[in-house]
Amino acid sequence: MSEMVNNEDLAKLLINLGCPESRSVEMSHQLTKRSLQLAKERNQTQPESLAYLISLMSQGWAAQDKTNAN
Repeated sequence: MSEMVNNEDLAKLLINLGCPESRSVEMSHQLTKRSLQLAKERNQTQPESLAYLISLMSQGWAAQDKTNAN
């Protein structure tokens, strides 16, 4: 069975990775939902799917920060 994700902790993590604070709670809920879907599609655990999605989002925010700096 999948481990339950604490959306408050996830929201804090997202903020630390570059997510706008005003969107962090909404994004954490969306990520939780999508990670469950992805876990079923790929036959993996929810934490594995969640880690993958967080990695993608982190890369996107890093690229956006780099673009904004130029």
